[in-house]
Amino acid sequence: MKTTIKRQAGKLTALVAVAALLGGCATSGNPKDPVEGFNRAMYGFNEGLDKVIIKPVATGYETVLPSPLQTGVANFFSNIADLMIGVNNLLQGKPAQAASDAGRVLVNTTVGFLGILDVASTMGMEKHEEDFGQTFGRWGMDDGAYVVWPFFGPRTVRDTIGLAFDVATDPLSYVDHVPTRNTLWAVRLVSNRAELLKADKIIEEAALDKYSYVRDAYLQRRQSLIHDGNPPKFDPYSGAEQGKSAEAQDGTAASSQLAARN
Repeated sequence: MKTTIKRQAGKLTALVAVAALLGGCATSGNPKDPVEGFNRAMYGFNEGLDKVIIKPVATGYETVLPSPLQTGVANFFSNIADLMIGVNNLLQGKPAQAASDAGRVLVNTTVGFLGILDVASTMGMEKHEEDFGQTFGRWGMDDGAYVVWPFFGPRTVRDTIGLAFDVATDPLSYVDHVPTRNTLWAVRLVSNRAELLKADKIIEEAALDKYSYVRDAYLQRRQSLIHDGNPPKFDPYSGAEQGKSAEAQDGTAASSQLAARN
């Protein structure tokens, strides 16, 4: 157990240090994406890794495993995730949601056979999606630069720091038996990827530049999650309100912006 804690602390320190370094670098004129050159390279690496290894395994998993079993596997890991989701809701000052998350874990772990069955949802207990990146955002921490990490994918500097805490507090990290822990991690990865297979076609058809499409979708989704589906009409990266240009913000093109909105 002590070795596991030290390992997670080491990951935390490394990720925070690199995130801080990248947060101060600027290699692009895009205010949302100041390290775009690095990010595109990492995006290409991740996409290649996914194409060669992860996606084929996930496709085989979806093809071979019956749908009810896939649902059971996804529910099992979702139940584990509810533990820290509840903690983050509590840290964000949302005790009602935290209590609901605790209730979900209790019901699904017992009546739902270790979470394989999502009984809590059928009882009207809402599933939430929270992590430390969102918690830090609720506390007022700035997003920082957008960055794509090898293996971990897109994040902001704030979400990278949050990711370090997510990894350090992941219940699977504290499974002492290494083969079991690694198997659980691998199955969770494949299960999560299998659930996203249908999204591949959408991205392929909708995006001329997949990198930009994924980046913008990620940033918008994170803002929505942090504000529980009601993000402010403000772009925290460019400083411009959504639907307005920076010029309109300065008042230099107010009339044209008014006309555009009408």
